[in-house]
Amino acid sequence: MVLKLYGYASITCTKTVLCVLEELNVPYELINVDVSKGEHRNQEYKAKQPFGQVPYIDDDGFLLYESRAICYYIARKFGGIGRIIPDPLDIQKVARFEQAASVEVTSFERGASGLVHETFFKRIKGIPNEINPTIVEHYRMMLENKLEGYEAILSRQKYIAGDEFSLVDIFHLFYGALLKEAGFDYLGSGYYPSITRWWNEISSRPSWKKV
Repeated sequence: MVLKLYGYASITCTKTVLCVLEELNVPYELINVDVSKGEHRNQEYKAKQPFGQVPYIDDDGFLLYESRAICYYIARKFGGIGRIIPDPLDIQKVARFEQAASVEVTSFERGASGLVHETFFKRIKGIPNEINPTIVEHYRMMLENKLEGYEAILSRQKYIAGDEFSLVDIFHLFYGALLKEAGFDYLGSGYYPSITRWWNEISSRPSWKKV
């Protein structure tokens, strides 16, 4: 049975799962859940995803939600060990990987998603007058302060978790791509040369381009 991904293709978390599936060449079926029509809020959907969010997967009757958990599951089941997640027996690599995963959540996504939601998403929703400059400045400063740490890390190694491409790098792709759309080209501008080198490489991967 082909793994079924229930999600909305243009939404952050769905794109992340799609990228992992493509990276590992996993056969899948994308079943569109039209959030613009509220399909994620109906009782049938919430019986599978109690929070009414996308995505979730159905792998031959095994249901799983939360995109990061889904990505780890896919990596462990479909040949991602040693490719995008470390061998669990290599304790030091696992520790570095978990450190990097924590960095992505606390030091990148928080600021990047805040900027994107407060600027780009409000513009495409047609409510640019609701953009709050104070909130924008808060997230801008938060992200810029963290990117200095990213530059230091990436000046010493190729990727966030070490010298091998990993799931953590994939986790950066969606909001990283939207930062430029939001008017904050931190990653590809060359201002942070090591970040730009890293970003150009991970955003050029065939799996992400296909997604």
